[in-house]
Amino acid sequence: MLTIHDLDVFHGDAQALDRVSLDVPEQAIVAIVGANGAGKTSLIRTIAGMHRPAGGTIRFRGRDIAGLPSHEVCNLGIGQVAEGRQVFPTLTVAENLAMGAMIPRARHHRTRNLERVYTMFPRLKERHSQAAGTLSGGEQQMVAIGRCLMGEPELVMFDEPSLGLAPTVVQEVLRTIRDLAEGGLTCVLVEQNVAVSLRLAARAYVLENGRVTLSGTGEELLANDGVRKAYLGL
Repeated sequence: MLTIHDLDVFHGDAQALDRVSLDVPEQAIVAIVGANGAGKTSLIRTIAGMHRPAGGTIRFRGRDIAGLPSHEVCNLGIGQVAEGRQVFPTLTVAENLAMGAMIPRARHHRTRNLERVYTMFPRLKERHSQAAGTLSGGEQQMVAIGRCLMGEPELVMFDEPSLGLAPTVVQEVLRTIRDLAEGGLTCVLVEQNVAVSLRLAARAYVLENGRVTLSGTGEELLANDGVRKAYLGL
């Protein structure tokens, strides 16, 4: 579904991504593993159209989308659940979700998609008129995921979805991602809990200093001695 080849990204004079290549198969979870500053968020934002690459290609369903503005990327079917949730704090839950349905591809199915989100996250239906900024961290993450799903994405990129959440909530969020993938959604997962993300992932890539240094199935990377020492403390 998504193929990236020799992607170069700079922030000023600093190179954030150096000839990054990877493939994301349809209806799979692909994990991106790496330390802070490795280039994971730069990769997500470049795919989403928030950064313009200096070189390379990003092909979504065969079309090169590198350099397209973010609203066009979103309307093609690529969604993003950003790090830190980034809900609109003064808007209600319902208003936050409605923001996700503003792109052309999703407008005609707004009611259906809203019911889908409320079925997935019943707590959001209970709190539909509550300001999103007054919700717990876990509930705000539900809003962020739900808002993304309102845009009818075919591929969703999750950037640190468990960051700052209680362990029980983390399990719920990751279970939601697994269920979405089993339901046919393609997922790119950047997650600080490396062990869990590799167990979920059909395929995984290790980013170090902006370069892909290792790739394989989630199970292969989970069993790799270098990965276990660097990211699992084993």
